[in-house]
Amino acid sequence: MMFKVEGHKLRSGLLAFALALTAGATFLPVESVHAQTRTLPDFTDLVDQVGPSVVNIRTVEKVAQRGGGNGEMDEEMQEFFRRFFGQPLPGTPRQGPRPNRPQQEEERPRGVGSGFILTGDGYVMTNAHVVEDASEVLVTLTDKREFKAKIIGADKRTDVAVVKIEATGLPAVKVGDISKLRVGEWVMAIGSPFGLENTVTAGIVSAKQRDTGEYLPFIQTDVAINPGNSGGPLINMRGEVVGINSQIYSRSGGFMGISFSIPIDEAIRVSEQLRTSGRVSRGRIGVQIDQVTKDVAEAIGLGKAQGALVRGVEAGSPGEKAGVEPGDVITKFDGKAIEKPSDLPRLVGNTKPGTKSTLTVFRRGSSRDLSVTIAEIEPDKPAKRATDRDEPAAKPSASAALKSLGLAVSDLSDAQKKELKLKGGVKVDAANDAAARAGLREGDVILAVGNLEVANAREFEAAVAKADKAKSLSVLYRRGDWAQYALIRPAR
Repeated sequence: MMFKVEGHKLRSGLLAFALALTAGATFLPVESVHAQTRTLPDFTDLVDQVGPSVVNIRTVEKVAQRGGGNGEMDEEMQEFFRRFFGQPLPGTPRQGPRPNRPQQEEERPRGVGSGFILTGDGYVMTNAHVVEDASEVLVTLTDKREFKAKIIGADKRTDVAVVKIEATGLPAVKVGDISKLRVGEWVMAIGSPFGLENTVTAGIVSAKQRDTGEYLPFIQTDVAINPGNSGGPLINMRGEVVGINSQIYSRSGGFMGISFSIPIDEAIRVSEQLRTSGRVSRGRIGVQIDQVTKDVAEAIGLGKAQGALVRGVEAGSPGEKAGVEPGDVITKFDGKAIEKPSDLPRLVGNTKPGTKSTLTVFRRGSSRDLSVTIAEIEPDKPAKRATDRDEPAAKPSASAALKSLGLAVSDLSDAQKKELKLKGGVKVDAANDAAARAGLREGDVILAVGNLEVANAREFEAAVAKADKAKSLSVLYRRGDWAQYALIRPAR
């Protein structure tokens, strides 16, 4: 009996102790606890919704084929016999004046990219570099239908292109509102990395209005983007396209988990001009600008480091006619504040040529408004394609494998590595044929072949020699501080 009484007392004491401990505690409602417990997003419905609007793009190019006594010869095999046996491949005619035979053209696969259906009547948006130099563009839908596409127009400055296929009733994407896109929100990409169609990757928006030195401010994400994703859509959780996947950034040569997309509002603006006239018309005022440093701002009485410092004014340009002088700081364009130098060319570029606009400049301690008539930027001239006649001679030390790519490379000096903050890589001394078509040019620094980093020219040549000649060669290269991939289709 005593045990029962003590047991009751013990239970009562524990209850009193628990009540005392919790007397000052604050309890959250069950709903609040659930609100704080967040799960990872489910992308399955988005894939079902947007997936049919994403397309795979393959391009073909026509290349000149030399005529010969034995027909098409394997250039690498010929080079092998010349170097190791001191004579050409048996059956190969002696080198000498070639008869004037008409050159034949053959079609070769050039590359693989992605795109998305902009309108139900067959307009497709992609990157300009995906369709550059292509003689034929093939668009494959998710239902495996394939169409030959017509290139409506491409704009290199923004890397936006529009192609058209003859089809109707296609599932077009929904275009999102960039102003509602928030840093930290989930986004998804669909594309064809390495030719793997309808591949889905996801991540978050890392930053908006990221200035990379290009014509447009980019959307920065941590979504995995690889060769073949170019031109594919970046999609928010509402199933709306908010960007076009374009490039990656790397300072070390390896993938850093940072990718960039073209804002869809800028891309739509470009696409409308391409669909209307096949080209993009942009404004210019003819001034050379630079950043306003804090020291300069304080020295001239501007106070805040903002605006675009005018370093030079082109003779006869709209800027000169408006009265702009070197040393002026342009602080506003048509009432819109210029926070950094890159803001000015974007605002001017989006202004229709012939428009009368107002520049607000800070000069010798005070601001004044200048009236300027916007001129037009000259359209991009197509790059000159290398020919047998004007192709620079390859270095004597270049291997047959590099010659087949149209590449000549050399080691980086210690000073160059220090300046670029690199441990290795090779400098491109010449880029012709396949390398030029892939977008490489003299001065680029190649950091990796496939997934293999290269420290010098010897390692680069070894990696190229081991690569599958039947497949496109993926190289990671750096231009300035920015790195991106190129797919090189070796000549055969």
